[in-house]
Amino acid sequence: MMNLWGVSQELSRRFSHIFLRDTEGRRPVFGNDRKMQEDPNFRDHVLFYEYFHGDNGRGVGASHQTGWTGLVAKLLQQSGNERSKISKRHLAASSRRLSQRNNDILPINAKPADDK
Repeated sequence: MMNLWGVSQELSRRFSHIFLRDTEGRRPVFGNDRKMQEDPNFRDHVLFYEYFHGDNGRGVGASHQTGWTGLVAKLLQQSGNERSKISKRHLAASSRRLSQRNNDILPINAKPADDK
């Protein structure tokens, strides 16, 4: 059973995936509209529809809505910020491990600290 935080994360994930590209590079929000899916002049211009098809996520109704569907921008920002924090922590930890390993290996022309 999920707690309220888990439910909010799952809803955020599901809602966000309507607008993100899948493994084939298609955005569910554009449905079968080839121009919006494939044309480089349109494919990255995401529209915020009034509501969405329940089975495939295709945007339905007015495509100029920025009301509640504009919330996805905030959800994606928060998701990206969280991933960025995780990536930065991972990068810092990896950097510390690499630095420690490099400190254990002396360059060819280096002399040990106690040999003066």
